[in-house]
Amino acid sequence: MTVGWRLRQHIFEPLHGLISHSPKLHYWREIEKTQYLPESQLREIQWQRLQEMLGIVAEQNPYYRHQFAQAKISPFDIKTPEDFLQIPILTKADIRRSGIGMITDGYSVDRLHKAKTGGSTGKSLELFFTEECSELRNACARRHDRWTGWEPGEPIAACWGNPHLPTTLKAKLRQALLQPMVYLDTMSVNQVSVTEFVREWRRLCPTLLYGHAHSIYLLAQHLKQMGIEDLLPRGILSTSMMLLPSERKVIEDVFSTKAIDRYGCEEVGLIGCECEKHEGMHLNIEHLFVEFIKDDGSPCEPGETGRIVVTDLVNKAMPLVRYQVEDIGAPTKRQCSCGRGLPLMDSLMGRVADFLQKRDGTSVAGISLIEKTLTCFPGLDQMQIIQQKIDLFEINIVPGKLFSAEVLDDLRRYLEIVFGDGIAIKFFIKKQILPELSGKFRFSICRI
Repeated sequence: MTVGWRLRQHIFEPLHGLISHSPKLHYWREIEKTQYLPESQLREIQWQRLQEMLGIVAEQNPYYRHQFAQAKISPFDIKTPEDFLQIPILTKADIRRSGIGMITDGYSVDRLHKAKTGGSTGKSLELFFTEECSELRNACARRHDRWTGWEPGEPIAACWGNPHLPTTLKAKLRQALLQPMVYLDTMSVNQVSVTEFVREWRRLCPTLLYGHAHSIYLLAQHLKQMGIEDLLPRGILSTSMMLLPSERKVIEDVFSTKAIDRYGCEEVGLIGCECEKHEGMHLNIEHLFVEFIKDDGSPCEPGETGRIVVTDLVNKAMPLVRYQVEDIGAPTKRQCSCGRGLPLMDSLMGRVADFLQKRDGTSVAGISLIEKTLTCFPGLDQMQIIQQKIDLFEINIVPGKLFSAEVLDDLRRYLEIVFGDGIAIKFFIKKQILPELSGKFRFSICRI
């Protein structure tokens, strides 16, 4: 296995990068070094990139030209973080309403990567970005993956919903040569699927376990019940939802290693990540300008909770300036003992997802189900699933432009395939789905 991953890291992947002209490896090697720069120097780099982005959006982006003109703002007036507060906050509703009107001049939609995400709030969102942006984000994620102890080229085990499995010989060969993976599909977690996952794990011997926080916890519970104790990754990386302390303990006990928690979103990529010291989440300030904003629009003091607002410094094709990600967190002035200059955020609040239940005891990850439905069914702007009983579901829907009765019929049939015939499904059309009093959005709720 040692020879295998070294061949991938030092021969196959560099060769693939050379053929594809990808900037990922060059950029990754660069940020492996810059993470240890003093925070003051990293802040200078961040501010320079922010000013560059503001110049681009003010001169070349039709959406922001209009926004800046309405607010009577010039990018040349933004000289401090306090000045930056003048720019209006961007919401998911703004993005959905403006659509391709947010594309910067000179970029063709047909040549951009397109992504549609349900997100942590269950709201459908369409995004566009360049190949370069995608590869820079991948490079940054790789740097943080290594904080777990994993090395590039080593196999990975993933707990993920609707995984894109290789089906052709070419795709299978590419995965084997570049990044071997074994998946546990969180759309169906039961003893049969876990048993198959364990078999594949033992064959591939992954060194990193990656996936939805609660999905990894559910896997750990199954392994504990099945008496399986030989799945021992070097690192665990949890993401997509809050890693609760009680769940972290079970995960770390079963896998005999510490879990590292990651926070990000499809819209801007990685926002923050724990390191091996577990003293908070390092903010990805080389790619993002991150703010914590109180209800009155002013910045949070260290330790105060507020809305997380981010500006993407990488995606020039569809810039997101002062984008409210609909999560809540708190900044801090503490410094991590790891020696990295990347600043910390103190805590993250605002991502909660429940697993839903089938009659046979199989669990279905709410995040996977929402992602699947919002990306596959047209006309769904937002959705929330509430399982009142084992065979009774209430579905709250905020309809979009392409919504129709046929969409509900298709959605009903899909849910019957997932949960079994004979379930009762009640649809409720809403103008909006509100967060809980804590500010958290829950896109799936199980009341069994």
